[in-house]
Amino acid sequence: MKPSGIGGQAVLEGIMMRNKNKYSVAVRKPDQTIALKVDEYKGLTSGKKIIGLPFIRGIFNFIDSMVLGIKTLAYSAEFYEEEEEVKESKMDKAVDKLFKEKAEDVIMGVTIFISIVIALGLFVVLPSVISDLLKNWFDIISVSVLSIIEGVIRIALFIIYILLISMMKDIKRTFMYHGAEHKCINCIENGMELNVENVMKSSRYHKRCGTSFIFMVMIISIIFFIFIRVGNPVLKIVVRLLLIPVIAGVSYEFIRLAGRSESKIVNILSKPGMLLQKITTSEPDEDMVEVAIEAVSAVFDWKEYLANYDKEESVKDDEDGKEES
Repeated sequence: MKPSGIGGQAVLEGIMMRNKNKYSVAVRKPDQTIALKVDEYKGLTSGKKIIGLPFIRGIFNFIDSMVLGIKTLAYSAEFYEEEEEVKESKMDKAVDKLFKEKAEDVIMGVTIFISIVIALGLFVVLPSVISDLLKNWFDIISVSVLSIIEGVIRIALFIIYILLISMMKDIKRTFMYHGAEHKCINCIENGMELNVENVMKSSRYHKRCGTSFIFMVMIISIIFFIFIRVGNPVLKIVVRLLLIPVIAGVSYEFIRLAGRSESKIVNILSKPGMLLQKITTSEPDEDMVEVAIEAVSAVFDWKEYLANYDKEESVKDDEDGKEES
């Protein structure tokens, strides 16, 4: 398996795929045709050596992923908002009048801010509060045990959350497109031509996935919080919030390594995150795979990639033959 470096996410009835500074969004429109948008997104880490350093780059890459993800999700939603066009146009006029050319950036910033606040409240503050209550109820003295309990609560809340949203019709289809995205990447990274037949038989699980990243953040946070101990409940929450960028940076480096390594240890450590992908991905239909192929082909020259892939495999086979002789 040869890493491609491309990645993406599912959007509403479509796929966003990114390759370096170039990204594409392919959406299956209500009339069943495919709309394709190709653009550039340089992000925070582009051209900045300090921000691009290991453990630091993960923080800013995560922010970039959120910004681009919300931006492309909003684009895909435009094809399915005809019924609310009048209502939303009034809101758009008010926002445009107030913020003018910066209106889109303001909406994006507010959306990201609200998303982060909700996520921090649900997966950082709430588990900490619950673990403190359990400490008082059951007289748990060991800080290490309490940190593990807090981590388990955090993971449980995350699993419950994705199970609940997976019951929604739109989310079910989004998870199918998520599966199509993974299957496309696995198809080419395993040296197969990118077509519907090959993609359909490829795996929908991938080590370099956002689900795996979030799960790794939760696991690494348990380790951090065992050794970084704070007694005051309020100060403990503050410390946990301040440590999130550090934990995200470490988690990013592991996911980056996992996407490039076939080490048995790395594969074992990647298993829990990939198991969670059983919930966040589903088997797509052929129409969804067609959309994913459009998105990949728009930003990634998979034919050239496969040509080099075959050359590398030939060199590897020749070296193996020499060793045997």
